[in-house]
Amino acid sequence: MRKVLYILGQLTDQDVEWLARAGERRLLPDGHVLIAEGEPVPALFVLLAGELDVEVRGIGQVARLLPGEIVGEMSFIDRAPPSASVVARGPAQVLSVAKAAIEAHIDRDPAFGMRFYRALATFLSDRLRGTVKRLGYDDRAVSIAEETADELDDAVLDGLSLAGERFNRMMEMLRA
Repeated sequence: MRKVLYILGQLTDQDVEWLARAGERRLLPDGHVLIAEGEPVPALFVLLAGELDVEVRGIGQVARLLPGEIVGEMSFIDRAPPSASVVARGPAQVLSVAKAAIEAHIDRDPAFGMRFYRALATFLSDRLRGTVKRLGYDDRAVSIAEETADELDDAVLDGLSLAGERFNRMMEMLRA
């Protein structure tokens, strides 16, 4: 499963239901720029179907994202503009949850905010460890998934299983 499991594994069922209700399902045509490098990001996006390319000006494509990936999450951590663009590769579908809606929900429910930011921290930490390893800067740097691949304890398995069920329920809610 994709990075969405890091997020959903930290949230409650009610949190996930709120995200699905607060979000808007958007269909993107091929080539649609979802996030433009250097421009503010208005939402958090969960890729539901299709593929997205991550592109950096002057470099080109640096990643391809598949269903279950999250984009726009860094704008919740800092106010810097995005350092890459995210573009639909063929038709794609995303769940778009407005940043303002998430911030308002955090104000109403600080416990949600704690879970949300913990999930983002776990997600971004794993991404950084994986990037460092891929670049060859630290042979010891491994992602959570790699580190626990052979030694998943019951808590990790329960969290991943629960997150997968939450993602499936969210998809069902969005189809309705």
